[in-house]
Amino acid sequence: MDNRRPGCLSGLFKLFLLDKVYDWMQERFGYKSGSCLGCGCGTIMLIVFIMMVISIIFGTDWFRFSF
Repeated sequence: MDNRRPGCLSGLFKLFLLDKVYDWMQERFGYKSGSCLGCGCGTIMLIVFIMMVISIIFGTDWFRFSF
């Protein structure tokens, strides 16, 4: 049996760190930066960070390909 799921505390810690990194990146490059490129970069970062949140919550490994 393959049981490599992290515990609840590590998942919450990862989500906390992801939130802090997301806020910092949005201030520098994204929607909150006030530049014209913020809209495009903000949208790309939003999609990437949503995928990362889904990966943390559901334990999905997007780069593991096996049959």
